[in-house]
Amino acid sequence: MTYNLLTVDAVSPETMAVALAGCLGIAAGDVEVADPDGDPDLRNWDAPVSCEYRAVHGDVAWSLDIYVQDEAADQPLEPEVAARFAKATATTVLFPAEEAPPSAYWAVTPEGLLTRARLELSDEEPPLHEITAVEAAVPQLPKAVVTRFAEIVREQKPATPVAEAFAATVEQVRQAASGLARYSLDDGIGSPIWSAKDNLTVWERFVRQLESGWAPSGWYPADLYRERLEARDELAGIGARLPHEVAEPLGKALTELDSRFAAATEEDLSGSLRRELSGPSADQAAVGWWWRRRPEPVPWRLP
Repeated sequence: MTYNLLTVDAVSPETMAVALAGCLGIAAGDVEVADPDGDPDLRNWDAPVSCEYRAVHGDVAWSLDIYVQDEAADQPLEPEVAARFAKATATTVLFPAEEAPPSAYWAVTPEGLLTRARLELSDEEPPLHEITAVEAAVPQLPKAVVTRFAEIVREQKPATPVAEAFAATVEQVRQAASGLARYSLDDGIGSPIWSAKDNLTVWERFVRQLESGWAPSGWYPADLYRERLEARDELAGIGARLPHEVAEPLGKALTELDSRFAAATEEDLSGSLRRELSGPSADQAAVGWWWRRRPEPVPWRLP
């Protein structure tokens, strides 16, 4: 098991060893804390837990690479280790988020507050580590702007079993076709079948996030909400461009997802959501019914 942590304050190697021992439920003597640029002959390569520390510059002081051997009994997940380590060392600790942007991190305070953090590196050598934004105020990071991270929501990709089943059906149809019939089943980028699969995946992810209460971020940006409705617009007219044996399963998939979307929203008789998303001059009559429903409350105004 490997853990990668950053500390806002400098922590002594002795404190690191004691804190990690408590985090992982082992004796302090079983934790080796070492400078990776030090003498390798002085290392305890058989230690159950090894922590290599490096000084970094900017808003964080130390970068820790922690390696836990398989025989170590307690191997909690990284967020839990970070929270325990922050409490034990009385400093805010950062660890990488799962999303793609390299700046995506989590920060956990000694008091247990867990929030998103945006960590950016300068082009200098050595680089400065700057924590430019957080989603909740962190006392040890007074310069960080408190804001929502729209790029994180865009990266979230919940499972799409309905879209995957549709894609599998398309492949079965293709395998069963022969000769010229296969040309109508082309799914190259930009083709009707490709567009159907892509937009169905987008629509299902959106419906699942709506049903979950916008988990895991707890909110949803307005511009992304509009894009998801526009994906449903694309699906509305694509059936006529597909072979019948593909259009029919697409229709069934949309019936299921649309029903779930309708159940999770309420009718927007005034058209206020459409105007908010597309501007006051938006044509209310020329839109699909999905534009005339709204979640309550709207997710971009959640606290």
